[in-house]
Amino acid sequence: MEHFMCPQNAYIMPDADAAGSAGDPACGDALTVFIKVRDNIIQEISYLVFGCCASIATSSMTSVLAKGKSLEEALNITEEDIIKALDGLPENKVHCSNLGVTALRKAINNYYKNQAAK
Repeated sequence: MEHFMCPQNAYIMPDADAAGSAGDPACGDALTVFIKVRDNIIQEISYLVFGCCASIATSSMTSVLAKGKSLEEALNITEEDIIKALDGLPENKVHCSNLGVTALRKAINNYYKNQAAK
């Protein structure tokens, strides 16, 4: 409930190094994750989410778990990690944890693509 009532890192990052988006057409939830990377570490992470309370909470927890991690460590964050960090989710809301993981992985992969293009 804390991550729903007081989500952490919820803001747009106009100078992000990369962003990644994910959505769930079945329920209408949408998430964009922004990252700033220095020396292979996620120094700053933020997101914009449109969705239910579980989507907000899982997005917030995804940002908390990823901040300060190396890109490789962040790529290894799983849906189960997010659910465990939130002390569980109702069974019908478990799919919300997929949004955070998917958007985070897309942001990291976009960061790698941006770096390769430079």
